[in-house]
Amino acid sequence: MSPLTRFLEIDDLDPAGLNRVLERASAWKHQAVPELWSGRHAVLFFEKPSARTRVSTEVAVRSLGADAIYVRGEEVGLGTRESPSDVARTFGGYVDVLCARVFEHALLETFAVESGVPVVNLLSDRAHPSQALADLLTLQEERGRLEGCRLAYVGDGNNVARSLALGAALSGVDLAVASPPGYALPGEVVDAARNLGARIETTADPHDAVRDADAVYTDVWTSMGQEAERDARLAAFDGYQVDEQLMAEGAPDAIFLHCLPAHRGEEVSPAVIDGPRSRVWQQAANRMHAFRALLAELTLEGN
Repeated sequence: MSPLTRFLEIDDLDPAGLNRVLERASAWKHQAVPELWSGRHAVLFFEKPSARTRVSTEVAVRSLGADAIYVRGEEVGLGTRESPSDVARTFGGYVDVLCARVFEHALLETFAVESGVPVVNLLSDRAHPSQALADLLTLQEERGRLEGCRLAYVGDGNNVARSLALGAALSGVDLAVASPPGYALPGEVVDAARNLGARIETTADPHDAVRDADAVYTDVWTSMGQEAERDARLAAFDGYQVDEQLMAEGAPDAIFLHCLPAHRGEEVSPAVIDGPRSRVWQQAANRMHAFRALLAELTLEGN
């Protein structure tokens, strides 16, 4: 039985656990999936809306034989009608797993302490570990391995980049992150990744990061909740678009990755995201496969 009882960041898995999840995800893409969760229930709590996260998690839960219950943030009135602790305890009395997509990571910590059931992070301001699982699965499928692959991330040192850095450390991927001043991957995240054994570079020059990369990854420059910063961000990230010229700096067969949604003409050119090197749709589909494999890793009472 796995000891995994919370998945708030990707390093809640150890390297062996991460490898099991990726191997299981890959295997289940080509064989019948066992209904390991028959008779169980999962609540999917969404403060922030999402197309891919909702559909991929619902399909993953149901394909394991469990029931998925979608709850919107406004239905709960979190922090106004009810406290986070009360909501967590209530949900914990009904379901076997609590999956949540939230604004503040601290809310997930409260859920993990108070609910009494495993809690899975579907996204927070600090981390996006379920996305990192799909990213690593896609890279592994394309390259046949993770150890020693070079991955370049060009853009904001945000929650996606943070989880990617820790996931790279656990899997042996060499990571280079290029961000403009003021938007770099935080030093404590770089230190944490290096403490896990990461080979990670940070730079302000996207060409340095992408040079000889096996995969080039970017994300939107202005995420949900940052709309007031849009003009400042567009100015700061000028010159960081992943276009055909930048992709040419990578390995001859380098692939392109993006967690979506994408803003064509901003962080990525249409020719790249819609071109032959793009693997974003494979990556998006892998959200479900990777998440389903993660759920099977969780420790549930009665397993």
